[in-house]
Amino acid sequence: MNFRSRITISGASTTAPAGTFTPREVDLSQPPPEPVASDAARPGTAGEQRHVRRIRRGWLVRRMLLAADVAGLVTAFIASELLFRGSGAVDEVGIAVEAVIFVLALPVWIVAAKLYGLYDRDEERATHSTADEVMSVFHLITVGVLGFYATSWLVGLSRPDQAKLSTFWVLALLGVISARLVTRSLARRHPAYVQNTVVIGAGDVGQLVGRKLLQHPEYRIRLVGLVDAHPKELRRDLQEVQILGEPDEIVDIVRRHGIDRVIIAFSQDLPEQMLKLVFALRQCDVQVDVVPRLFEAVGPNAALHGIEGLPLVGLPATRIPRSSRLLKRGVDIVGASVLLTLAAPIMLVIGILIRRDSPGPVFFRQVRLGIDMREFTLLKFRTMRTGTDEMPHREYLKQIMTSDALPTSNNLYKLERPEVTRVGRWLRKTSLDELPQLLNVLHGDMSLVGPRPSIPYELELFAPHHYERFLVPPGLTGLWQVEARAHSTFLEALDLDVMYARGWSFGLDLRLLLRTPALILRGSETG
Repeated sequence: MNFRSRITISGASTTAPAGTFTPREVDLSQPPPEPVASDAARPGTAGEQRHVRRIRRGWLVRRMLLAADVAGLVTAFIASELLFRGSGAVDEVGIAVEAVIFVLALPVWIVAAKLYGLYDRDEERATHSTADEVMSVFHLITVGVLGFYATSWLVGLSRPDQAKLSTFWVLALLGVISARLVTRSLARRHPAYVQNTVVIGAGDVGQLVGRKLLQHPEYRIRLVGLVDAHPKELRRDLQEVQILGEPDEIVDIVRRHGIDRVIIAFSQDLPEQMLKLVFALRQCDVQVDVVPRLFEAVGPNAALHGIEGLPLVGLPATRIPRSSRLLKRGVDIVGASVLLTLAAPIMLVIGILIRRDSPGPVFFRQVRLGIDMREFTLLKFRTMRTGTDEMPHREYLKQIMTSDALPTSNNLYKLERPEVTRVGRWLRKTSLDELPQLLNVLHGDMSLVGPRPSIPYELELFAPHHYERFLVPPGLTGLWQVEARAHSTFLEALDLDVMYARGWSFGLDLRLLLRTPALILRGSETG
């Protein structure tokens, strides 16, 4: 489950668009397109606009992902045939029969993938990526290959060729996942992927949602405006956001501005009035997201269940069981060992560059707090000149401890330090300064995934619930690093660390690990 509960309303149009698909980048900093109603006076324009507006993210992504799946599976099938030329997947069955079986199995794949939810998440979830689907794709392909093996045996087609089926299984995994990665990259460049969005509520929470949307253009969500009968004075970084009207006008606002997504964020209207708005939005073909009242307590793995139709959000226990800790530790040892082996040449080059760039040691050592608040010495590549005072950083943390704190001139909540060296600036941008922490992982001080390692003086800013982050080991990457990084205030970073601790699972760790390389390639600075 996402951090907010979600009401999914009907999908996009099933009418195919005219013209061809031409991906191009969309500038979200530009104002949203003119409302459809404004063109009604021009003959033919209103109808054309309505037709274009029906091409939405869900319509686009579903069809592109379906094509990607077929392409990945066909590529795996052809590659397997070439590698095992002259050998059938099943004894006494030639390539022609295999091809027929494969083609007949493709509709089964499409239906199964639909049941797994592999075509519907992009329209609903702002942060959805291919990394979130790896386990589902793995499970679906594995079940498919095992099902073919069992069916071949049951219907008397003799013994299936295990080597060939295993090769197809590996190639299908790589092919489908790779095809989905490329497809999503193309889809994100298409104008139809952008979702015009309004936020109902212009109080603290509504403006918090608005700021997060503006700071993450990679979500491809364009904030059109806020809706509130009694809006609070807007933050400085939201001054250019329009107040579009009152909640009672939401249906007209949605139609007038071509809205794709509505986020309900604590409007001052009564719950009965908000329910009427939600029911009215069912006729508008939009995605509706609701920020839950206790959103601070809801973690990434909170499960939605119910009692006689009453929905309940389940909050699991925070502490990781002993068996899970041992398994997590085993993954850390294997993963850190492999990564250290691969990164050793890069670390050697970085060490030489640091020594040549400025006087001082290669490594920066600092006392941090790990699981159960145990102190350990964290290792990083040195990115600043030696003797740098820590007081400016301590004071800056106090300034960004509230959710209404404003970012610096670079639109980041990160202190700009003149002491950062030339090589250090590059290391921070690429996150390569974190590589020595793999030694901390091997030593048992840290994990590959977990909260950001705390500095002892940060404890003076903690609220009581923030100490829950010490129930799990700190990590090289984590929920804060992947979801927000330097786009969040220090208070929000602490809350994300607590969310990770409360919602820990192996599935969450895997998704965060798979999403981290893309962030590194994007070049976001480390904290």
